[in-house]
Amino acid sequence: MIAKRSLTSPLKDVLVSRVRAVFNDPAKGETPVVRSNHALFQPESVIWRVHSDVTTMMIGGVTALLVQMLHPAALAGVWDHSQFREDMSGRLRRTARFIAVTTFAEREQADGAIARVRAIHKQVQGVMEDGRPYRADDPWLLAWVHVCETLGFLDAWIAYAEPYMTVSDQDQYVREAGLIAKRLGAHPVPQTRAEAELLITRFLPELRVSTRTRTVTELLFTQRPASLSALPAHHLIMTAAVDLMPAWAKALHHLHVAPGLRPLVRASARSVAKTLRWAFQDARRPLTDT
Repeated sequence: MIAKRSLTSPLKDVLVSRVRAVFNDPAKGETPVVRSNHALFQPESVIWRVHSDVTTMMIGGVTALLVQMLHPAALAGVWDHSQFREDMSGRLRRTARFIAVTTFAEREQADGAIARVRAIHKQVQGVMEDGRPYRADDPWLLAWVHVCETLGFLDAWIAYAEPYMTVSDQDQYVREAGLIAKRLGAHPVPQTRAEAELLITRFLPELRVSTRTRTVTELLFTQRPASLSALPAHHLIMTAAVDLMPAWAKALHHLHVAPGLRPLVRASARSVAKTLRWAFQDARRPLTDT
């Protein structure tokens, strides 16, 4: 007997292929990152759970980027040593791939990715707009980048996937994510959610908004997806990311989501997240194969 293929399979295939196209560059020979039982983290780890969701990782990633750029040293490194102005999507893709490799791939691949990033950081240095020097391998600066990503991904996961996530699991995620940060040279590295939030407050006096900040923000919001059909989802992710930002970060950026629009944004983001989980629910194509 020939088994009938589910009528939903073509739709799932389309969704999966479009998501994979966002995170993999065929021109560079990139293929989806595959889960390994010999990764830095085990399949039952909290970090696997959080990093396996495409929608929440995209929303949380944009939130983290918007907050990270408020630090002048973090922004200067990107401004002086990156081609983000010509290839914003490429930079975002490389960051997403690093996270996927260090979370799910074979340990050797993860080790190699971390070593390459550390080598790049050693070459990234310069002078900020106010004349002060900066280095990308500064442990304090790396701690800022790390804590923004950690809370961005975690808050997006809680908002759109697991609203009743226990404090214990949140702390475990912070500890697991911190293992990568330590290997990249960050210090201090929080071990609990409370410590992460406290660390953020220590950085507040250092944060600024400049012409550069506004330029990068505008580039981020005006970039267009490769397909026009993806434009509504793109706008939704950007709006949901702003909605997720801490109030003080919204105030610095002068960004906000109208109160009357928030319920629609949140409901729509949950719907997109649910749809993509449905598309990737086949065990043969896990969410991490993006």
